[in-house]
Amino acid sequence: MPYLIAIVVIVVLIVVFAIGSFNRFVSQKQLIKDAWSNIDTELRRRYDLIPNLVESVRGYASHEKEVFEEVTKARAMASGATGSPASQAAAEGPLVAALGRLMLVAEAYPDLKANQNFLALQTELSNTEDRLQTARRFYNANVRDYNRRVQSFPSSIIANMKGFKTEEFFEIDEALRGDAGVPKVNFAGEGPAVSFGAGATPPAVTPPAVPPAAPPPPPAQ
Repeated sequence: MPYLIAIVVIVVLIVVFAIGSFNRFVSQKQLIKDAWSNIDTELRRRYDLIPNLVESVRGYASHEKEVFEEVTKARAMASGATGSPASQAAAEGPLVAALGRLMLVAEAYPDLKANQNFLALQTELSNTEDRLQTARRFYNANVRDYNRRVQSFPSSIIANMKGFKTEEFFEIDEALRGDAGVPKVNFAGEGPAVSFGAGATPPAVTPPAVPPAAPPPPPAQ
């Protein structure tokens, strides 16, 4: 009789563990889904800001066609990317690098840096980048906890039985950023207007050509 009771207790404990582990997996999957929605919201907000930002810079630097085309193309590729977080991140790398080059172009034009419309767009872009990084960290933290349970015993048994697979992180490959990191623009003070990821070297931008000064008139006879 004691053995039967012990067996029943063990079975009950196993069932309770299995139900609890399954419910936790379901909750974690929902957390990851919600966290990804936050990332997607910030990405869409950034995509919406970019056309106006490009037009603001184009009004002062219309000859920088290559930069504008690069930003426009990178935005189209990133906004059209669908599928896994890894594929989305791969499309974001070139866009981040192109935005950094656009901001360096803007730095060469003092009148543009004082333009209120451009400053408002730049501020909104910077705020969006901050929110995006917060959402990315929250998403990756949830993925890390979930993946650890999927791969750890004994919760891995429930994961295998119920088809719970590891999730992908959302990380932009440093190699895809080019030389620039996430653009952080600051037009105040005497220092550099654009800073990039730690240790990164921003790409060079040729300032607008200044016409040579006219020769002085000959002295009167």
